[in-house]
Amino acid sequence: MSENIINEEELNEETEIEKNQSSSDDAENEALKEELKNQKEQYLRLFAEFDNYKKRTAKERLEIFKTANSETVLALLPVIDDFERAITEIRKTENDEKLKGIELIQSKLIDTLRSKGLKKIEINTGDEFELETMEAVAQIPAPDEALQGKIVDVVLTGYFLTDKVIRHAKVIVGQ
Repeated sequence: MSENIINEEELNEETEIEKNQSSSDDAENEALKEELKNQKEQYLRLFAEFDNYKKRTAKERLEIFKTANSETVLALLPVIDDFERAITEIRKTENDEKLKGIELIQSKLIDTLRSKGLKKIEINTGDEFELETMEAVAQIPAPDEALQGKIVDVVLTGYFLTDKVIRHAKVIVGQ
């Protein structure tokens, strides 16, 4: 009987040791689960940050490509203006052969720049003055009452480059 008591006590001790080990295993499992949860959360944040970085750099790269030509196009705008002045002067001399040659060269230049995103700001006499696309260089007495506060003449053509104004149109406004 004393042997049974000793075996029971040993069994109880072993059971208690197993319980302690089991509870320490549970605590370790909980700690590991918590650490895993934190690692997953950290990974998701890092992944989201990287995804946002990729999107932002792609957008910036696209913007750079859109406006990369702006300096070159801006440098060529005076050439387009010179072509317009030359055509106006050649028309006065009525030399059709020279006029056709100059118009052909101007057309090729404008078509090339148009393919790069250049677009002329269309302005007609009598249009409303728009601050976003126009710059008033002078105000003169309106030749007609209907032209008061409106465009009387366009001094210099304005241009868009991919929907961004790269040169405001210089206009004369009637007062």
